[in-house]
Amino acid sequence: MGFGILDIGKSAINAAQAGLTTTGHNIANAKTPGYTRQIVVQRAASSLNYGFGYLGQGTKIDAVERITNELSVRRVNNSQASSSSFAAYSTQMQKIDNLLADQSAGLAPAMQDFFASLQSLSTTPADIPSRQVMLSSAQALASRFHSLDDSLNQTRDEINMQLTSNINLVNSYATQIASLNDSISVAVNATGIQPNDLLDQRDLLVNDLSKQIKTTIVKQDGDAYNVYVGNGLPLVISNSTFNLKTMNSPTDPNRLEVAYEKNGLSTILGTSSITGGEIGGLLQFRTESLDNIQNQLGQIAITFGESFNQQHRQGLDSTGTIGGNFFNIPPPETTPNANNTGNAVVSTSMTDVSLLTSSNYRLKYDGSQYTVTRLSDNTSQSFSSLPQKVDGLQFSVSAGSMNAGDNFLIKPTANGSAAITVAISNVKNLALGNTLVTSAKNTANTGSGTISSANVATNYSASPITSPINFTFSGSNLTSSPATQAVTVTNGNTSTTYPAGTPVPYTNGMKISIANISFTLSGTLNNGDQFSLSPNTTNPPGSNSNALLLNALRTKPTINGSTTSFENAFGQLVSNVGNKTREIKTSAEAELKTLEAATAEQQSESGVNLDEEATNLLRYQQAYQAAGKMMQIASQLFDVLLTLGR
Repeated sequence: MGFGILDIGKSAINAAQAGLTTTGHNIANAKTPGYTRQIVVQRAASSLNYGFGYLGQGTKIDAVERITNELSVRRVNNSQASSSSFAAYSTQMQKIDNLLADQSAGLAPAMQDFFASLQSLSTTPADIPSRQVMLSSAQALASRFHSLDDSLNQTRDEINMQLTSNINLVNSYATQIASLNDSISVAVNATGIQPNDLLDQRDLLVNDLSKQIKTTIVKQDGDAYNVYVGNGLPLVISNSTFNLKTMNSPTDPNRLEVAYEKNGLSTILGTSSITGGEIGGLLQFRTESLDNIQNQLGQIAITFGESFNQQHRQGLDSTGTIGGNFFNIPPPETTPNANNTGNAVVSTSMTDVSLLTSSNYRLKYDGSQYTVTRLSDNTSQSFSSLPQKVDGLQFSVSAGSMNAGDNFLIKPTANGSAAITVAISNVKNLALGNTLVTSAKNTANTGSGTISSANVATNYSASPITSPINFTFSGSNLTSSPATQAVTVTNGNTSTTYPAGTPVPYTNGMKISIANISFTLSGTLNNGDQFSLSPNTTNPPGSNSNALLLNALRTKPTINGSTTSFENAFGQLVSNVGNKTREIKTSAEAELKTLEAATAEQQSESGVNLDEEATNLLRYQQAYQAAGKMMQIASQLFDVLLTLGR
């Protein structure tokens, strides 16, 4: 009997000591990241039959277990990946928002100063200092475009560096998880017991991995973690790992892409394949926002510059010469895929800047057809041959030939903000006067007809008129003199071309085009009424007609299919960036609260509560003391038995 009580007391004191040790371990690691609360799992030892009944033999310790819930852990990891993604996106958007909306460093003040100087110059077009101020403000505007683009490129470089750093972390975590998989499997196979602290380390690494990229865990054989990232790419399989890496884009050497390495082969992954975490957030920001913002800024620069050029080429400079380009406009950037097998040289030119979009394009050849895809909405058009026009662009093969599978990336506006420059350096070359003068030729005109000012086409300077062209009304027709040019008449959406010398039926408000010149006739005409179109030869330096038309471009719709002005386009860009910034910030805050709630739920079950552990200390202390008293009594009983035996 004494020996039974002694054994029971010994098992009790061992259990109490294990409880005290485990509780102390919990208290010591209350603030250790990733630590999971542990408990001692014990049960009653098998009892013995003494004939009159079964007597207990004390207690046994089955295990020291972690208190964890796989569902809660998975929820925390998923929330961590989503929260980190939105946080990375939001941080980058805030930088862009601050840049574009800056009242001193943004584009708006520079554009306002430019048009203010042009407005001032239009009142004194011959004044040399005013002309110099206007040129200086144009240089400042171009510099502001360059500065904004430099800042966007700096953000792009920072993303490249962050992606490299984050990918290195992912690979490091994968290696450590694989190593822990191996250590845990060895421990379990050797002892059959789960190594709790190693399991905690592995779960912490998985959570850290989720901060970088979306992570999915699948258990193998109950012990090892198989880790999948993004949309199901295996990263860790038992104790083996696969690597992510960064690679230069085959169509843009300055752009780093995320690639998956397997069996010595590297495959570039699309943004949709890499989701969640900081990596997913950075890629999403670059694809959805940064590229589009830079393209939109370039679209504004190109459309503004080319529209200004077109109007400037309609004027006369101080020497009486037809104006040239005011701005140098960069051509679209066309880059062949590094994996192309053909030797084709593809050229892309702008045919109508008002139709330009802010999208990039891909030109691909399948062996029989060429397909142009607008990447912003994946809208495609296929052609059997080139050249072809799409969205104000003309795509041509200028040399060589394409093989099946060859493709080219076209960025029409990406470099617009970076490369726009002022083409004029001499103030005398500012074309502020009208090239042409329109007037009622005969002061004796008896009708109420009026003639508008003339506009010239972009190629007018190649063959300007050198003498007046007169139009005489007779009957119901107009006749031009000299009769050497065809006349095109536009009424509404209908245009009709009449051969040289052919009478042209008159319609109130008709638009007449002749010799790359256009004007409008309106009102009621009587027989003999005449109108004249003449070269401007009277005091070009003091004329401001074209200066007024140039200044009118400030509010004239010229972008997005001639529906938006320059200032409104930039205002819309700033507004859209601000709205997107607020949207992403709100989402980031919501995801952070979701993460905090998921973490609190997980910690309520798995975290260490110091009050609870303090209570456990007292409970195990009392159990230890009681077990010690039991062993003391057992010893006294044994001594009594020895005394009786003498």
